Parts: sequence; C-alpha cells; structure tokens
Amino acid sequence: MNKNLQKTGNNMKSDIEIARSIELIKIKELARKFNMPEDQVTHYGRHMAKVDISLIDEEKIKKSNLILVTAITPTKAGIGKTTVSVGLALGMNKIGKKAFVALREPSLGPCFGMKGGAAGGGYAQVLPMEKINLHFTGDFHAITSANNMISALLDNYLYQNRDNGFGLKEILWRRVLDVNDRSLRYIVTGLGPKTNGITQESGFDITPASEIMAILCLAKDENDLRRRIENILLGFTYDNKPFTVKDLGVAGAITVLLKDALSPNLVQTTENTPAFVHGGPFANIAHGCNSVLATKLAMTFGDYAITEAGFGADLGAEKFYDIKCRKAGLNPKLTVLVVTARALKMHGGVAQDIVGQPNLEALKKGIANMDKHLDNLFKFGQNVVVAFNRYGDDVKDEIDFVRRHCEEMGIGFAVNNAFVQGGEGAVELANLVVKTIEENPSKDLKFAYTDEDEVKEKVCKVACNLYGANLVTFSPTAKKKLAMIEELGYTHFPVCIAKTQYSFSTNAKLINVPRDFEFHVQDIVINAGAEMLVVISGEIMRMPGLPKNPQALHIDIVDGEIEGLS
Repeated sequence: MNKNLQKTGNNMKSDIEIARSIELIKIKELARKFNMPEDQVTHYGRHMAKVDISLIDEEKIKKSNLILVTAITPTKAGIGKTTVSVGLALGMNKIGKKAFVALREPSLGPCFGMKGGAAGGGYAQVLPMEKINLHFTGDFHAITSANNMISALLDNYLYQNRDNGFGLKEILWRRVLDVNDRSLRYIVTGLGPKTNGITQESGFDITPASEIMAILCLAKDENDLRRRIENILLGFTYDNKPFTVKDLGVAGAITVLLKDALSPNLVQTTENTPAFVHGGPFANIAHGCNSVLATKLAMTFGDYAITEAGFGADLGAEKFYDIKCRKAGLNPKLTVLVVTARALKMHGGVAQDIVGQPNLEALKKGIANMDKHLDNLFKFGQNVVVAFNRYGDDVKDEIDFVRRHCEEMGIGFAVNNAFVQGGEGAVELANLVVKTIEENPSKDLKFAYTDEDEVKEKVCKVACNLYGANLVTFSPTAKKKLAMIEELGYTHFPVCIAKTQYSFSTNAKLINVPRDFEFHVQDIVINAGAEMLVVISGEIMRMPGLPKNPQALHIDIVDGEIEGLS
C-alpha cells in the first residue's frame, strides 16, 4: 500500500526513517527472552535468525490462540493488513499479553515494482526492514534455485536420453525468477547448435508462484518436504505416464538446497516484540499464507499468534482455511477483517485517485463489500471483528458510520491507528480481540467443501457460495485436466483458485458485490507436491509486469543508506 497516505501531519517520518530510529535488540537476547534454546537458533547477523523446527510443541499449540487478519476487497494501493497484523501484536503486548506475529516474506518483484516493500508501515513494522524487503536470509533465492535446478536437471535428462528414445510429450514445469518481467512469460530454450539442448517452448513464473514455495510453506518437516518434492509432476511421457521428480532421481539434491530455508526466520517489530517471517506465496496466484512451521512456532511460544492471509478474504482467508488449516489441523479462534474508508468509497463508485476525499454516500454504498466478506467468514464458522485501518485524511462521520453499522450487526469494531502510534494505537483493537475470544468459545472450522467432493463441485462451491457466481464454466483445456486429475487420483486435493484480487468475480472492473456472473475456468495446474489444484480463472498472470513508473526509480543508496523502500 502507499503508506505515505496514512500519515497525519507534516512531522511524520517515512517508514525507512522510522525503521532506522528504532534501537533493535540483539536477536540472541530476543530468543533468550522467550526461552528459545541458543543451540536451536542460528544467527544471520545481529538482528535476524533462523529457529529450528524441532522446537514446535503441539501441546502448547493446543493452548495458544490463533488469530487471522484478512481484509475486504483491496484497492490497488492495498489495505494495510500487515500494518494491522503487526499493530495488533504490538497492542496485545501493550496490554500484557504474550503475542507473536507470523507473516510472509516480501517478494523483490513488488518491492521494485509497485509496492516498494511489504514489512508493515509507520510505527508498526517488522525490522530490519531493508534486509527483510531485500535478500533477507536467502529463502527466496533458495526456492528460486531449487525450482530452476529441477528445470536444468530435467532438460539435461531429456538431452542425455534422447538417443534412447525417451522424451516427454508435455512438460508442465516452468522456471521462476523473483522479479516482475513480462518478457519472460513465454520463451524458447535450446536455440543454436544441438549441444545447447533440445529446442522447446518454456516460460517463467514469479518465485511466489512456484510450487516449491507452496511446498515449503505447507511441509511439516524435512521428511515431508522431501516427500512432496518427489511427488512434483514434471510432465507426461509419450505413453501418457506421469513423470515426477522421483523419476528424475534428484529429490535429495533439491531438499539439500532447501534445508536451511525450511527453518522459519525470527525478527522483531518496532517495539522489539518477536515476529516470524517465513515463506511468501501470493494469494491471487497461490495460497497466500506464511509457512505452517512459522505459524506453529508462533503458537508454541506465544499465548496469541497473529497471522495474515493475502489480498481480500475471498482469496487469502478462503485459502488459509481450506488449504492451510485443513492440511495443518489449525483452528483459528478469531478472524480480524480489515477495512479502510478509502476501499469502501472505491467500492461505492469513487475513482481511485480521489478516494481520500470525504464522501459518506459512496462509503455507504461500498459497505456492501464488507458485509459480503463478513457473511463469507461466518460461513466458515468464524468469530469476527472489524478493524478500521485509519488514514490521516479519514473523517469522523465516516468512521462513526462504519462503527454503528457493525454495532447494529452485533460485530465488534475497533479503530487501528498503529501506523502513527505503534502499539498504543492498537490497544482498542487488542482489547476487543481478547474480549471476543474470551467471551465467545471458538467453534470448529467449517470448510467450503469436503475432500471427497468432485473437483468441479469444489470450484462451484467457492465460486457460487463465496464469490456470488451463478454459473461456472470450464474450457476444453480445463475439462481435459479434470479427466487427467481423476485418472491420476488427485481429486481429493483442495482447490487454489487463481483470479484477480480486485473483485469477487474474474473481472477486476466488477467492484463492490457483483452478482449472478459467469465464473470461467481456463486451466487447472496440478501441484502434486503441494497437494493442491491451482484453478486459473480470468486474466491472471503468474509472472507480473512492471508498471510505467516502477518503484525501482526511487530506490537508491544515499550516503551509505538505502532509500526508496517503504
């Protein structure tokens, strides 16, 4: 999000200035404070570390309170889920609760493209923000290397065995790179002399869309990581047999590349509270949640564990429940739905460049988007509260309207001002969250579909019951994939729908609450290692492009200090 818009007054420092003004404590002291054994914590400099997953304690997890932070359908500038997530953790520690936050790692693509960073904002950040937003502990590089090592080994296997008559009639595996580069979406490899390999079509996805990313985020331990890597479906032979990484014989080598990346990263917030930042799948093209291991470590050491899911609740929250919680056996005690006046006014028909201006009538129209997300969250059996993420130009009557609207619905409401005030600005939200959890016993999580449902039925239940579609159609390509999925025995996998984040529908221009639209499935990608089916719907790119004026134009080193990250 454009966090500068949240500032109130001329004296507010930039995110990076605030980050530099915080006196960080050494990571070994932070780990010691929360009883993490020193021999299980690997330092990456003074302020970052990896924590061994052997410290995960399932008995402690049962006693911890898991809180999900999600949002209404966002604007292109975002909606501030990370700021709210970090702010809530700060606020809860402010009122004497032991709370950890577990977040995704930023991708270099958006950092140098449109966003400029994704480590929270203002006085609600995870630090050191420059390192987290850039190379961090190398997890993204390890995932990129592992993905592309498979590509190189597969191409070599085909090249070395072509004289033996071996070949694949269809190759499903694509390369990845953690940049926004539209020119790499479709490429041709092996051009030139025969010694350069076999000439064939290929392409790149962005690293957060890699199946390796999903596998890392869903694996429960090193053995499970290896098992999932072995099961990755690379393509099909000419006699229609699936060809996997296990057939390639390199699962061990790929696991070695990911060995260190499997351990979650420990950092701290602007108020020196602990944060696990690990994994980074996008929610519009992947499942949008940080790793299961990071969440479980946060629950092991915190009485409250706060985590987020990407984009709006139709994408991130649905996948958090139907994929992550289903696979990991997690049951959140409460979900926080983040709203902003800006997003509500946009859904009420106001042009994005003037959503900062007061317009109560538009906000009243846009409140339907919030209501639709609330209704969906209730279908999952969730206790829900609304967090109004405050901007500097928000006006009292608009905030009061949303508050009254929530009160009339019997839903808890609190204003989050952590961007400007840190933990103090999230005390109202923290008290509301604790009170709601204590007074409302958590219910068993309800899923949108069952494992036994046919794949078509799973897609239809999400598209019709949650998005609002009245018709779901499948392209000839998607229908072939459905038959293939049944033949391969993958029908029990959950579906991960890849669609625009800007609408419940597949059309980004259909804002607020579109109804009775057609939901068209173009293709289905089989992620046999991650054990999910990625359903491609609408014009969705797995390799984004850069905007006309990318954030890279503003990133620089000035007097030895990095500028332009936010």
